[in-house]
Amino acid sequence: MRSLFAITIVSSLLFGCARSVSRIDPGTSIDLSGRWNDTDSRTVAETMTAELLSSDKFAAFAKEHGKKPAIIVGWVLNKTSEHIDADNFIKKIELTIFNSGIAELVESDDFRNKLREERAQQQDFASSETASRWGMEVGADLMLFGEMTSETDVYNNKRVVNYIVTLFLTDIETNKRVWYGQKEIKKFIKN
Repeated sequence: MRSLFAITIVSSLLFGCARSVSRIDPGTSIDLSGRWNDTDSRTVAETMTAELLSSDKFAAFAKEHGKKPAIIVGWVLNKTSEHIDADNFIKKIELTIFNSGIAELVESDDFRNKLREERAQQQDFASSETASRWGMEVGADLMLFGEMTSETDVYNNKRVVNYIVTLFLTDIETNKRVWYGQKEIKKFIKN
């Protein structure tokens, strides 16, 4: 009788606490914690990049130089109190720039260094007909930088978090800002 009771209790605990997992569309917005999440990252990256590429100042820069500007995405600093994957956010910005057809995307420094290592190895190990040549890289015209900040207000079991993403596009040759944008997301969380 005791063992039957123990089996019943253990079975109830195992099956009663079973986790359920379902596949959902990655575009579905789900906000469990109220923190910055994938929807915020995607929305802000796509919106701000679209604003940048459609801005009069970006169009004027392209017209003045007579070509599609080449952009390199630099850093986006996370100055919030939360862990936010800034690299993931940067990749979303790069994807939007790349798919736009309005600008060229130049590789970031980490990837450029890997490409240069490969090019150097090709000089020694690949045939001269197939080895990639030195001095053929496309120089970036513009560099995109940014930062993420947040402001939090808490009272009793309520919290308001205002996320502010600021991006600025700078002419590498002159250090002049070509575009400056800011996007805010405000969340109200009740516990």
